[in-house]
Amino acid sequence: MMSLGTNTTDLNVSFGYQCSSTVSFLNGDVPSKTDVDNSFTKLHTSSSFSCLSGAAISANYTLANTNICNGVIASEILPELDSPNSFRKLVSSPSLSKLDLLSSSPTSPPKSTGPPTDCNTSNGVLFEITPNDPWGSSSALTRLESSNFLNSMDAQTAGGAAGEDRVQAVCSERNGLLFCGIYDGFNGRDAADFLASTLYENIRYYLYRLEQQINQNHNLSPSNHDNVHSELTRSIGIPETEEGNVDQLVWSGSFQDGVVDCLVRALEQAENDFLCRVEMEMEDRPDLVSIGSCVLIVLLHGSNLYVLNLGDSRAVLATVDNNDLRAVQLTETHTVDNDMECQKLLANHLDDPQVVNYGKVKGKLKVTRAIGVGYLKKKEFNDALMGILRVKNLCSPPYVYTNPHTLSHRVSENDLFVVLGSDGLYDFFDNDEVVSIVSKFIKQNPFGDPAKYLIEQLVVRAAQKAALTVEELMNVPAGRRRKYHDDVTVIVILLGNNKQRTLTAST
Repeated sequence: MMSLGTNTTDLNVSFGYQCSSTVSFLNGDVPSKTDVDNSFTKLHTSSSFSCLSGAAISANYTLANTNICNGVIASEILPELDSPNSFRKLVSSPSLSKLDLLSSSPTSPPKSTGPPTDCNTSNGVLFEITPNDPWGSSSALTRLESSNFLNSMDAQTAGGAAGEDRVQAVCSERNGLLFCGIYDGFNGRDAADFLASTLYENIRYYLYRLEQQINQNHNLSPSNHDNVHSELTRSIGIPETEEGNVDQLVWSGSFQDGVVDCLVRALEQAENDFLCRVEMEMEDRPDLVSIGSCVLIVLLHGSNLYVLNLGDSRAVLATVDNNDLRAVQLTETHTVDNDMECQKLLANHLDDPQVVNYGKVKGKLKVTRAIGVGYLKKKEFNDALMGILRVKNLCSPPYVYTNPHTLSHRVSENDLFVVLGSDGLYDFFDNDEVVSIVSKFIKQNPFGDPAKYLIEQLVVRAAQKAALTVEELMNVPAGRRRKYHDDVTVIVILLGNNKQRTLTAST
């Protein structure tokens, strides 16, 4: 297959991480075989990934900064997230201390300060928070940062922006934890920006509450950090002793359900918070009611892989079945092109004869589930739009939903890698092709960057389809290039929780 060579500098995002944290790769900065071999000996038994890479390329023209939340995201949060070239140590993000400015819906964790709101959005919270544990207190923040989940003390992060796509990755080898998020925005970047700046912190918070609940239920002292970590390690299915295997049987099912619930509740909060901000600001910016984002989250914790998605981004697992490489889709496709989704949508609006027009929901949108797009969810949001932008005959909203698809999977010895991609990737490759391309590349280039290579091959195919050379396509400016391909974001996670499996995955 062809490679873009020097054209890879046109990628908007490119990052790589290799276990151990002393070894990383980026833009050809490849570790030596000695470095990699040494890193294998340093892998913690809790680690079930060996490395990951991310790459993204834009096609849409978008403004440099968002204005939602009165510019707080643009001025203080996004510069830390926008397209760093490598992983860096995670520090408390501005969104943690300024979440009261960004999230003010009734579902938000209680704060000591924050503007009042009359937003009509409402939903329940996963845990009851006592007056002795206010979210705004410094002690609560300290306990959150020392939590075993998404521990900021030893975690590293990377991310970036490509057109209207946003991507995040946070990893902690000590806890065997990896968080990846792809937010594919549409009609603007504000919803994807909001998710990139708040969703991870929401998840951290709910996982912290889950950990606290486990500690209380099993009489574990939070001050005994090693004991707590040991118990939690066994609870997520990582055997330490025969006694630990017994704990696994007792804890595993409820723990996994709790993690999935945390992801769902964090997403619910993000939706409520974003629509609340839209309602507060739509008088000055009515375009906010049409802006939305798909969501794809993968959380790898020990040997448990959790997936959540809204929209048409996709996660595909590469696994070996009877010595054959097989692609397993871990996500649902929430578009009107999916017959099951379309039938559900029609069944929910039996009195509306024009639910799907021109292959789109109310003639506006192909995805059936997404964050934001308030004008397809509430009449008052639709009324804020003028002329042809307004949806006619909005009979029975909502027409776009936020109930996500979730999945939990126990990583096995036969699972090799997971590919996460926004829908632009799958405009050109099906699941089998994606797995085949990545697998062949890893075998031929065990120290290479599979995510970047996958983007390169997409550009090659897009150029061929348009009867252009790669150079001609890459010279097409953002905005016009959308004619040839979408914004595309890719993350490749190489699985393996010991030296043998890592070698199998990478060679």
